[in-house]
Amino acid sequence: MDDFGINEMRSMQIALQEKYKDKWEKISPETGKNKLLWMIGEIGEVIDIIKKHGSKAAEQENPERGHLIEELADVLMYYNDVLLCYGISAEELKAAYTEKFKKNMDRW
Repeated sequence: MDDFGINEMRSMQIALQEKYKDKWEKISPETGKNKLLWMIGEIGEVIDIIKKHGSKAAEQENPERGHLIEELADVLMYYNDVLLCYGISAEELKAAYTEKFKKNMDRW
């Protein structure tokens, strides 16, 4: 299985933003809040699937699994837009994530 990382997702989002630059909001810090709100809406769609189908939505044999994965992909797309809006690089995110991981490993 190939790794699918932040840099690849980021490049894909940049391509989407470029393609739809005349139709979508421009990527900027001012747009970041709107992207976060759209991401929260997508998280709500994920929650709705889980509420309706419970853990069965994650099972391989359930047709709702595809819908769950699609909505999670939407969340990641908006997440990457947020990173773009605030100019957060994969390297910065990795450093912060690693530091937070270390803190959480020592927390309890």
